[in-house]
Amino acid sequence: MTETNGNANRQIARAAGTVMFAILLGQITGLARGVIVARAFGASPELDAFFAANRVSETLFLLVAGGALGSAFIPMFTGLLAKNEKDSAWRLASSIANAVTLTLSLLALLVAVFAPQVVRYALAPGLSSDPQLFTLTISLLRIQLISAVLFGIGGLFVGILNAHQVFLLPALTPAFYQIGIIFGAIVLAPSLGIYGLAWGVVIGSVLYVALQLPSLVKLITRHSSFSAFHISLGLQDSNVRQVLLLMGPRLIGVAVVQLNFWVNTWLASQMASGSVSGLYYGFSLMLMAQAAIAQSVAIAAMPTFSAQHALGQTDEMRTSLASSLRGVILLALPASIGLMLLREPLISMLYQRGKFDGNDVQIVSWALLWYAAGIVGHSIMEILTRAFYAQHDTKTPVIIGTIAMGLNVLFSILFAKLFASIGWMPHGGLALANSFATALEAATLFIVMRKRLKGIEGPHIMGGVIPSTAAAIVMALSIFGWLSVGKNLSTWILALIGVMIGGGIYFGMLWILRVPELQYIVSGVLRRLKRN
Repeated sequence: MTETNGNANRQIARAAGTVMFAILLGQITGLARGVIVARAFGASPELDAFFAANRVSETLFLLVAGGALGSAFIPMFTGLLAKNEKDSAWRLASSIANAVTLTLSLLALLVAVFAPQVVRYALAPGLSSDPQLFTLTISLLRIQLISAVLFGIGGLFVGILNAHQVFLLPALTPAFYQIGIIFGAIVLAPSLGIYGLAWGVVIGSVLYVALQLPSLVKLITRHSSFSAFHISLGLQDSNVRQVLLLMGPRLIGVAVVQLNFWVNTWLASQMASGSVSGLYYGFSLMLMAQAAIAQSVAIAAMPTFSAQHALGQTDEMRTSLASSLRGVILLALPASIGLMLLREPLISMLYQRGKFDGNDVQIVSWALLWYAAGIVGHSIMEILTRAFYAQHDTKTPVIIGTIAMGLNVLFSILFAKLFASIGWMPHGGLALANSFATALEAATLFIVMRKRLKGIEGPHIMGGVIPSTAAAIVMALSIFGWLSVGKNLSTWILALIGVMIGGGIYFGMLWILRVPELQYIVSGVLRRLKRN
């Protein structure tokens, strides 16, 4: 490994550690949000309406802001900065900010007008059969549309700060979003009911934007970039046109992914009461682990991948990508197994209080079982898609993702029917479909990227996968034994000691097998302790 490769990988590792800390804080806050909301509303029809309504604003944000920022804006903006074309970079940021704000505002207004039709025919027909739930879902949808516009602006701020290697503050913003919802649940919900949660979403989105403003203003002032800002869409700018061109395929990909979530909501709304909420809670717990593991590395690696591509450093990018993949597999594998085995005591420990009863625990744990099986696939895909976007290639992952998500919809229908026919809760089939399709997508992306880069240092990756798998097997047997021995203990003891046993044995095995990543982390911690 050359010195340049080592520096790039260390930069990614340091940034990933920073982002992981912030994401963990955000996930802990989100977990607290989930506990508070579950206690207040359980897995009730009202909460089903809230989650269904939230799907609309989330889709609008991901279609416009997510598609533009993740796949097109960040690589272009970072590439211009790497080439020291700062004025062009900031003009691009101004134009995209105007476009995102205008587009999201118009779409939000359009959806608000046609909200009854959206809910009845596209989102949740099962909820439409109850007039009160139908009206409630429409009202909650309209309130939460405000957050789509704010998240679009905030997402652009995140991209700008990340491109300047500022990771901590943007990564903390999700925690403040969760704080807004917690405020809605604790302060507003007692008087406003489920409407308090909807207004909490809006408050959280305001905090999401406001937290980043001081750092953004400081950054703009430092680079004297105020002159680059304007009120036009900048369509005459070749960089803006390139972002829009790159954004097109990505929009299709995001639309297909969101279509799958809409199909799941559509199907779950016609299943047993609480199925929509069960899928949401299960997916959120899976995403909590995946975000801390893969998103932290992907967010940190994206600017490095983009700069390496802009400077023609293919060998360096190959090495950085291999190291990133090896690192996420090292952490995703035990997370997947741990959540699958400890799902019931964990969910009971976290949520079973207030209106959230034992039946709700079974609904959520059944979804989590099948979602958790897909953590490795989700994590690998998270890294690989960023590598494609860094190469200004949005078509390849979109084509592969579109096929995979099309299969996801098909699998959702088939698996739900299969589960129902054998007496299993059918919403688990929807979760399994997501995990299966994601695994196929990740495998295909890996094959294509390996061909493009003429290899992704397979022996280096397998050098981490083999000991990780061996350690995970020993960990699984240990947790299974603990669950058998302690089955009559309280869920708190069962869950907490289970996590400690699993984590201790897994990382202990990695230490015995001399996995360098673990030894590097331990050595770094020891060095810091000595300095203090």
